[in-house]
Amino acid sequence: MAGGLQLLCLSTSSGVPLYCRSKGESRQLSFSVIGSLNGVHMFGSNQDVLLTSTSTDNCRVCWRVFHDSITLIVMSSEEDASDLYFGRLLENVFNAMVLVIGLDDLVNLKNVERLKRELRACYKLIDSLLAASDWIGDLTMCVDCVASPDAAVLQEALDVFVAAAESNFGCLMVMGKTVVATEKWWRLTTQELVLLALLVGSLAPNSSRDYPIYLPHGSPTVPHRLLTFQLVPGVDVCLLCGPTPSLQQVQTELVERFWSPVLECLKTCLRVHQRSFLASINLHHSIVGLLLINREQNKNIFTLQPHADESSQQQGAVLLPERRRSVLRQFYTLAVSAYFPADTSEDQPALHEEFHTGFTHQPKECYITAADHKCYGLQTQQHQLFLTFTADTPTFALRSIATNTLGLLTKELPF
Repeated sequence: MAGGLQLLCLSTSSGVPLYCRSKGESRQLSFSVIGSLNGVHMFGSNQDVLLTSTSTDNCRVCWRVFHDSITLIVMSSEEDASDLYFGRLLENVFNAMVLVIGLDDLVNLKNVERLKRELRACYKLIDSLLAASDWIGDLTMCVDCVASPDAAVLQEALDVFVAAAESNFGCLMVMGKTVVATEKWWRLTTQELVLLALLVGSLAPNSSRDYPIYLPHGSPTVPHRLLTFQLVPGVDVCLLCGPTPSLQQVQTELVERFWSPVLECLKTCLRVHQRSFLASINLHHSIVGLLLINREQNKNIFTLQPHADESSQQQGAVLLPERRRSVLRQFYTLAVSAYFPADTSEDQPALHEEFHTGFTHQPKECYITAADHKCYGLQTQQHQLFLTFTADTPTFALRSIATNTLGLLTKELPF
């Protein structure tokens, strides 16, 4: 399974496979392999040993049991496979299942064949979690955002639209990234916000949708309605509501009324979504990937095209976008696992490198150098910044560029 990733979902009590999803060059696993992967975990459990992960020369495997009902197993031969990534992936996958079909059917597993059919509705969302994409919130557990220059205008339009629809929960998204949202939308847990954005981004384009969803933390057993409306291709406004209003009522009476006056602002969102911020913000030419995290708000800006005129930088020949994505994800994982304090708000254990005796300080900056790139990360009380540079960038200049970049972004962006 070179270069691939496999995800298995099984019934914990019987070991019956519920589904198998994969990406890359992975081949379908045989029943004997599935049985062996589940069997070794069950054997350990019977001996009061919790087996969470293991690795071979070319593969890493991780197990996780949820509510003593669902067992998820993930294995990967990809270079960015890590316990941090696997842990967040499995947590996200299970909660994606809760989001779409609810917790009751997963915990009270009475009819396996019926559950298999219900779980098909989760496939697109789960596949989006497995696939490399323009999002990174699945790993950072922060909401992927776009810093629109018209945020104030769009926020006002959203607030009055949501109020007219008799809801308190609304969000404007561009290609699955959040532009603005109501105050109560932001009060949902970070994982719920990340999964809702991924769900909207993974669904096939449609002018409107009325989609039943469960909130994994806020309402795992009682469904809500997720209403989405395509304002322009790639830009959707979303509502969470109860039995009323009807989809048709909102579509015919409210959408055009509140969103037509800001049509140009919506189009501007599309123009900046790939970079995630305005073209007028000029970054150092050596930067080829950027991740800015607001630690207090659990939001992030992520881009693999940090320059307004990508062709003029000739970065494609230096580091392909796929490679930039992999490098930045790996560097983030390394930094938060070994050097920076991990986010423990969701009961995730902090991972720290054991420094030699005498080094009692907490690192605030780190960097790596490789044959085809360099990376630099820094942390303040409010922000984390992770940058990928071209390989020919002088190592002594990395800190200065990163510090200046953080200052520029925090000054120019309301982030």
